Amino acid sequence: MEPSRIRNFCIIAHIDHGKSTLADRFLEITGTVRGGDMKAQFLDSMDLERERGITIKGKAVTMSHTASDGITYQFNLIDTPGHVDFSYEVSRALAACEGALLVIDASQGIEAQTIANTLLAMEYDLELIPVLNKVDLPQAEPDRVAAEIQQAFGFTKDEILYVSAKEGTGAKEILDAVVERVPAPAGVEEGPLRSLVFDSEFNSFKGIIAHVRMKDGTVRKNDKIKVMSSGRLAEVVEVGIFSPGPTPTESLSTGQVGYIATGFKEVRECSVGDTLTLDRIPAEEPLPGYVPVKSMVFAGLYPSDGEEYGSLRVALEKLQLNDASLSMEPESSSALGFGFRCGFLGLMHLEIIQERLEREYDLDLIITAPSVAYQVELTNGETVMIDSPAKLPSPNELSVIKEPMLDLTIVAPSRHVGALMDLMHSRRSEFKRMEYMQGGGTRRDSGSDDNDTSRVVMEYTVPLVELLADFFNQLKSKTQGYASLDYTFAGYQAAPLVKVDILVNHYPVEALSLILHRDAAVSQGRKIVEKLRGTIPRQQFEVPIQASIGSRIIARETVRAMRKDVLAKCYGGDITRKRKLLEKQKEGKKRLKMVGQVEIPQEAFLSILEVGC
Repeated sequence: MEPSRIRNFCIIAHIDHGKSTLADRFLEITGTVRGGDMKAQFLDSMDLERERGITIKGKAVTMSHTASDGITYQFNLIDTPGHVDFSYEVSRALAACEGALLVIDASQGIEAQTIANTLLAMEYDLELIPVLNKVDLPQAEPDRVAAEIQQAFGFTKDEILYVSAKEGTGAKEILDAVVERVPAPAGVEEGPLRSLVFDSEFNSFKGIIAHVRMKDGTVRKNDKIKVMSSGRLAEVVEVGIFSPGPTPTESLSTGQVGYIATGFKEVRECSVGDTLTLDRIPAEEPLPGYVPVKSMVFAGLYPSDGEEYGSLRVALEKLQLNDASLSMEPESSSALGFGFRCGFLGLMHLEIIQERLEREYDLDLIITAPSVAYQVELTNGETVMIDSPAKLPSPNELSVIKEPMLDLTIVAPSRHVGALMDLMHSRRSEFKRMEYMQGGGTRRDSGSDDNDTSRVVMEYTVPLVELLADFFNQLKSKTQGYASLDYTFAGYQAAPLVKVDILVNHYPVEALSLILHRDAAVSQGRKIVEKLRGTIPRQQFEVPIQASIGSRIIARETVRAMRKDVLAKCYGGDITRKRKLLEKQKEGKKRLKMVGQVEIPQEAFLSILEVGC
């Protein structure tokens, strides 16, 4: 296929604005999928995606479309996720395309992720086509939302397309617009091979299958390719396109999107962002890859059965192959055994990874309380990153603890401004600005607006750790589900943070330690010890549970001892006989407390997750 007849584009939007449904209509119109095989959310292959109604992994598909000029074009479409936690998937898709469809719900209007995805596409210099979806709904307000789009992004009224993805009306016009507006891919067809790996997966027979965007040159089966970052060589097992399933072809050439079965068996031999070239005619410079993402949320993943540690390691490595935003390193805990400290982009990312491990790899997991990474400056001038409270140096070595901050953007109906301000005030946030979007224009204000159709954009700077404790549930409940949120990392900021140790029978349990703000340490410490009192079983001796900051105890609860009635046999007689038995029992319990060990059940660690900390 000549590059002039190829169009590479992706679909970007806020979650639940109809990306996958619009992709379904494209598959039907182009005849890529037969009518009998068609099902809703066709490109969402995981059961998890269908159950939640969200796209988790970007999917590529090749389609043929005959435009109004009678010429048949090859379309390479990548359907992308809409949730903020999967924005890395979106950035990888954008790097493989020349254009993007910006889909916006005509009833909901511009959301936080709409703004974020648009700015990201502009950074990649893509041709944007604004699409108003769900115009057939009774509550749709296409004129109002179109005015918002023009005001927010600078599009003209003629550039906006209207579609009902569910009914299919207007979908063909979008495909024709892609031909007219999205530029053909640029590249040197006769030059050395350069193909960008934007995704990958593992196949037991074909090894690592790299999803590639061909920038320059041509690759065929049995060619010997080289990974430019590592110099590793491999013979191509198979090349092909997605239509929509993997379909082998003779070759892949400049401008196309497809896959290369490399035969690599090791997960790290061909990673996302690498450039593939031919061994006999290598390219001089690799293609620009992707900016490495920083994990935002950390949690420990442990198998409930210690013998499944190897299975967990293999499963995480395979997930890491097609999810480069997942980081992992081994760690051990005296209470939970051997496991991994994993980094995630957010709480939704953590939840999805956990469910995939349990479903796809049949693992039974224990997840520790999520935490964030702190930047710690030591008294000797050194700076270290701490992602677990157990790794925090002693107080006499600490100079400053800095916590990660986020620039938060919230888009919601203006009637919820008061509730949102109350919520953000309780989360140690710093207000930046507020802007109203209303009909054909915007206005800045510090008060509320009586017009229910107006929407407000609120910007805050907030510590990342404040988003871990039930923030999203409260955001949705206070705004009746209408608020949307997007965030970007804003660096580190010094804060009065302290390490709260949990002592069981006077011994600290590192796996239960927390890093908390000094103002919230006492109240959270009380909640934790109260929770633990109900989960740690009673012993033959009294077990104190304490929360401490350094040597200062800030909260205490006691698990009462189980008592044996030693006076049961004393049905009468002198009181001194009974007193002697009680004193003997008391001395025995003292000795038992000195040598006794308290086994902390796994339920105690899981109960910490239920405490807002």
